[in-house]
Amino acid sequence: MAGFQHLSVLPDEVIRFLEPENGKTYLDGTLGGGGHAALIFENAPEALLIGIDRDRSALAAAGERLAAHRDHILLLHGDFADVAGHLSTLGIAALDGFILDLGVSSHQLDTRERGFSFQQDAPLDMRMDCSSGETAADLVNTLPEAELERILLEYGEERWAKRITAFIVKERAESLITTTFRLVDIIKGAVPKAKWDERIHPATRTFQALRIAVNTELDSLEQGMRAALDLLKPGGRGVIISFHSLEDRIVKHIFREYAEGCTCPRQLPVCVCGREPRVKILTGRPVTAAQTETDYNPRARSAKLRAVEKL
Repeated sequence: MAGFQHLSVLPDEVIRFLEPENGKTYLDGTLGGGGHAALIFENAPEALLIGIDRDRSALAAAGERLAAHRDHILLLHGDFADVAGHLSTLGIAALDGFILDLGVSSHQLDTRERGFSFQQDAPLDMRMDCSSGETAADLVNTLPEAELERILLEYGEERWAKRITAFIVKERAESLITTTFRLVDIIKGAVPKAKWDERIHPATRTFQALRIAVNTELDSLEQGMRAALDLLKPGGRGVIISFHSLEDRIVKHIFREYAEGCTCPRQLPVCVCGREPRVKILTGRPVTAAQTETDYNPRARSAKLRAVEKL
């Protein structure tokens, strides 16, 4: 697994907000190659860390990277959305902290056969867990036109969703769309060249939308976030890094929901809802990477970190 290359974003900021300590229990819900986990152990070598990932190759790479801490780490193949069940199986009732680094890893993008990238010709797959589930090709070739358009519009925020979908439906009627470059050519044909955005590739939003749909990323994020927040001990901290507006919006709204106190109308003399804040938000605005980091890790440019502390 020496070929698994991925630079963890905002490393100093993650440790600053997570404040790992020896003897405490932490969760890395999107373990990847183990970059953030390694940082936790650098600061708290006697901590216990549970690492979850849907990508078996990532788990194998993390296992090698963290081999020196094998007595302090539990690695699980699965979805972060099921964190409550995973921890229950392990007999772990609560957490002192968790980190969630969302999105696709550099390794997944760079591994041609995974089909995440529009810059390499490959099977149109995009599954983070290669052992199960529908591929991007399955969605592109079988979904009703209206549903495919909805995915591109909602998950990709693609202004040309209707036209791209119409082109896809026309092309798939002639022959199945099974490769990344075939889909890229269709998208390029659908979006008028004069309207191409100079800053991003015309296929960017469509590929993002399909990846999110294939991996049910937004549903997993909401379900997993709520479970992890509920599992935090008082004083425990949650740190989440997102890479696009859809993710960041969910993180912001759920953090605000958990931080909100009484919701009774102001005219009531006393509170009747009994609602109390469950967390304190530590980041009024999302934390972003400094220029020094983006110079050596361009992926960090779009990263946004938000953190909370359990009350």
